[in-house]
Amino acid sequence: MQLLQFIQQNWMEWLFAAITFILGCLYRDVRKRLKEEQRKSTAIAEGVQSLLRESIVQNYNKYQDREYCPIYAKESIKRVYEAYHNLGGNDVATKLYNTLLGMPEEVKEGEMN
Repeated sequence: MQLLQFIQQNWMEWLFAAITFILGCLYRDVRKRLKEEQRKSTAIAEGVQSLLRESIVQNYNKYQDREYCPIYAKESIKRVYEAYHNLGGNDVATKLYNTLLGMPEEVKEGEMN
């Protein structure tokens, strides 16, 4: 009888304690999932950045050998570099990008291979 009386007098406190416990568990789970998603997102961004850097380097090597860079290739390289830069890339690829944009757009006369 005393137990029933105790429950009747304190049910509100027990309810709040249970709700607080449940919300704490949910918060911990959501926070854990968010950290995992942030880790994955960072890994994906770094991977994409690496692929974009590789594309800039490959284009540089290709057009440096030819000694010119066509306008369509420059437009493509601008888009690749913009995405690369937006992902935080700003190293040697910037120098290569600027070199590519400064190259002539057509073969100089008399230099056809």
